Amino acid sequence: MKVLKFGAAWCPGCIIMGPRWKEIEAEHSWLQTEYYDFDKDKEAVEKYNIDDTLPTFVFLDKEGNEFLRLNGEVEKEKLIEIITQNKDK
Repeated sequence: MKVLKFGAAWCPGCIIMGPRWKEIEAEHSWLQTEYYDFDKDKEAVEKYNIDDTLPTFVFLDKEGNEFLRLNGEVEKEKLIEIITQNKDK
């Protein structure tokens, strides 16, 4: 499983989610994540049809297929629950 994180410097929710994701990544070292800046990474933004509702988190399975998309501030516990339940995808 991989999580694509889309955010921007001007996004208040992205600033809140940054440290939250750092904690999750430290606690789940096996988790693959990639961060894309909405204003700079236009190719990825277009590929995944990201609009300016940020932050956006795209969950991909081992084959690279999207199985979940979340927007906005998400509680750490909710993210850990999703990550744990889908670890083997």
